Amino acid sequence: MISSQIIQTSLDELKAITKVDLGVYDLSGAVVATTMEQSDISPELISGFADSPADSQVIGMHHLLKILDEGDLLYVLVARGVTEDVYMVGKVAVCQLKNLVIAYKERFDRNNFFQNLLLDNMLLVDIYNRAKKLHIETTLPRSVFLIETKLEKDSIVQEVLKGMFSAQAGDYVTAVDESSVILVKSLAEDQSAENLRSVADTIVAILNTEAMIKVRVAYGTVVQELKDVSKSYKEAKMALDVGKIFYAEKSVVAYSTLGIGRLIYQLPVNLCRIFVEEIFGDHVPTDLDEETLTTLNKFFENNLNVSETSRQLFVHRNTLVYRIEKIQKNTGLDLRSFDDALTFKIALMVVNYMKYLDSLEY
Repeated sequence: MISSQIIQTSLDELKAITKVDLGVYDLSGAVVATTMEQSDISPELISGFADSPADSQVIGMHHLLKILDEGDLLYVLVARGVTEDVYMVGKVAVCQLKNLVIAYKERFDRNNFFQNLLLDNMLLVDIYNRAKKLHIETTLPRSVFLIETKLEKDSIVQEVLKGMFSAQAGDYVTAVDESSVILVKSLAEDQSAENLRSVADTIVAILNTEAMIKVRVAYGTVVQELKDVSKSYKEAKMALDVGKIFYAEKSVVAYSTLGIGRLIYQLPVNLCRIFVEEIFGDHVPTDLDEETLTTLNKFFENNLNVSETSRQLFVHRNTLVYRIEKIQKNTGLDLRSFDDALTFKIALMVVNYMKYLDSLEY
């Protein structure tokens, strides 16, 4: 329901324009908002009018009018004055407050709609019926962006995103948990993967520079139908989880670029343990030092080219060969061989995945 502060602001603005005192009361006669310093109209009179079939009533200097929403009585408005214009001012106030109630109710309904849509809590027929009622386009291309932030920063992130993306453009910002904010972004028909990446980079940059908040953004693929928005949300959620495990250094992760990390993420943990034991035996590399990790990553980046890797690491070729042979001695895998390098890379990713699962248990 619309807050009393919003109603009070509206009444103050109307009084400033019309010079007429206004008050809004609930059905029991309690004051919700008013511009009157004092009023001689009692709660019993307000509640009695609320129970009557009349739409308006005059009691002394007070004009009483009902504020309805779809036939249901919400409030009683009182306009005080002796001029003939007081009643018309009261009618204008009723009209404005009704529109405010409708606008805020629609906003709440949209938030509820998108939350249930993302979580797959709606039947297909309900999706289209409610979308039509809320004036939401059903065949617009959309992608879901998941912005992970700290709990205490959640409301700030929502406000910043609402300033960046508007409902008029078909975008919607909401949340379904306490650790992340969701942007349902409408797209043009010719929107490319680069455009999606640009949106994600912009979110990270704006929140980092203007709000001084560090976030991680993940996004799903583009869906053409409103009913498939939950699919894009699930993809974004998986991208966020997979990114934490395998691409921790990245602030933006796309579902379409997860590669083999997405496959490993969906493997049963028992199968992962068997695979790691087969590859490493009793020498599972759970905690590689920074030097070894840097060497491995650069070696893989340069397609197993020893000369180019040693040049970029500013180490002698023989030093790099020594590090590679040391890994071979511990694991039995020669990283200069493509098959062994591929096996080691995958096994190392599986080890990281298992470490992530172990951290969740604690």
